[in-house]
Amino acid sequence: MMRTIKNLVTVSAFFLLAGFNASAQDATAILKKVDDVMYSAKDMTGKTKIVLIDKAGKEKVREASTIQKGTDKRLFRFTAPASQAGIATLSLPNDIMYLYLPSFGKERRISSSVKSQKFAGTDFAYDDMEAKPFIEKYTPKLIKTEGNNYVLELIPKSQKSAYSKIIMKVDKTNYYPVYSDFYDKGNNKIKTAVYKFEKIGKYWSAKEILMTDLKRNHKTKMLMSDIKYDTGLTDEEFTVRKLKQ
Repeated sequence: MMRTIKNLVTVSAFFLLAGFNASAQDATAILKKVDDVMYSAKDMTGKTKIVLIDKAGKEKVREASTIQKGTDKRLFRFTAPASQAGIATLSLPNDIMYLYLPSFGKERRISSSVKSQKFAGTDFAYDDMEAKPFIEKYTPKLIKTEGNNYVLELIPKSQKSAYSKIIMKVDKTNYYPVYSDFYDKGNNKIKTAVYKFEKIGKYWSAKEILMTDLKRNHKTKMLMSDIKYDTGLTDEEFTVRKLKQ
C-alpha cells in the first residue's frame, strides 16, 4: 500500500514538473516570437507624434524621428516644438544608452539606475525607450490564455530594472503585444500600455502606443507614421557623433 502511494506521488510529481517545464518552454517560445515580430526587419525609419495628456485632458504635442537597426541600435530624436528639438537618445549594444541635451551641448551616458526615470516628461521610462529584445531583458511565464491572447508574466533579469514585473497580453495569431501592466518594486500596478499594430509590407508595425501613468492620471500617446523598412541603414548612423548632430 505504501509503495503504491509513493508511486502515485512520484508519478504526480513527474507530471507536475513536466507541465511546469512545458509552460516555461511555451512562454519562452511565445516571447521569442514577439521579438521576431518587433525586430524582424533589418532596419527601420519613421516619424512619431507624441501627445501628452494631463488629468484635465489638456494636450501638448511633440514630434520626433526614429531610426533603428537590428535588435540593439536605436536613435530617437525630438524635432518639434523648438523647446524640445534636438533632445535625443541613442541605444546601443551591451546596455549602453546616451542622452543628448542641446542646451548642454554634450552627450551623457545613462546609467542603469537612471533608466527607471521618465524620459523627457513623457510617461515612458528610459527603460521603455531602449532597443533590446524582451527575451534578453525578462524571464517569461505563461499565466493563461484569454480569448485571442496569451497572458505572460515577465520578470526582469536585472535587479536595476524599473519594474518588478510586467503582465503582457500577446495576440495568439500574430504575436504582437496588445496590452501591458507595469508593476513597481512594491508590486503595485503603476502603468498600463495599449498597443495597436498594422501590417506594412511583410512586417507588423506599431502604429500607436498609449501609456498611462496610473498615479498621476497622465497619458502619453505615440503615433507612428512614414514607417519604412530595410532601407540599408549603416552602423555609422548610430554613433555619438550622429547623436549630437
